[in-house]
Amino acid sequence: MSARPVLLLIPGMTNTPRVFNRLIAHLGDSADIRVVDVRGPADIAKMAERAWHALIDVGTERKLLIAGFSMGGYVALQMLALPLRNVEGLALICSTAHPDPPEAAPMRERAIGSAARDWSRYVEKLGEFLLTRASQNDPSLRAAVLGDLHEAGAESTIAQMRAVMNRPDQRAMIRGLMLNALVVVGSDDPLIPIEDARAAAQAVADAKFEALPGAGHLIPWEQPSELAALMRDWIRQTIR
Repeated sequence: MSARPVLLLIPGMTNTPRVFNRLIAHLGDSADIRVVDVRGPADIAKMAERAWHALIDVGTERKLLIAGFSMGGYVALQMLALPLRNVEGLALICSTAHPDPPEAAPMRERAIGSAARDWSRYVEKLGEFLLTRASQNDPSLRAAVLGDLHEAGAESTIAQMRAVMNRPDQRAMIRGLMLNALVVVGSDDPLIPIEDARAAAQAVADAKFEALPGAGHLIPWEQPSELAALMRDWIRQTIR
């Protein structure tokens, strides 16, 4: 019997690896799951290097799938732009291949200033912005999300914001990929336009695109079972 595929999960900005805990519980034993912590490096390329290092012991005989959430999707794409080995599957969750738009720069700078001045208040406001109304009314989920955001830390988040502002445009690169791709976005995502996510899916031949109804940006927290169902199918199709 062949070994299970390896699935690398890459968290987003202002996340610890705990952002995937609920998803992992629903994925079960469908893959050998690893989560890389990308806090610390100040640019997407260095995050990609750290992610590749987390796979250093994985033999080339094993199939490898990479899934990135939000900023983690930018890291996953950078890994594929400079691949160190073959990758059979890519999942982008609430992410895109587009660069940061120029008009986002003032908003990013304001966010950096707010995070530097009062981290706790910044986390509260970020939680209000990202969580759907239903999640805001779920005390245990809200506390878990805010706890993870707070633990991610101001210094790391500010570095990540700078990295995201300067991320490369991967739209040309993604058109050349030959792998099994899944792109998932929330219908009510306040950060990632559905059309940007759809464009990433359309760039890869036979990629599956799914916009989850009523979902915001925090799909791994808020809709882990729905996301896991899509990812289990993606894993099965990739390794068959």
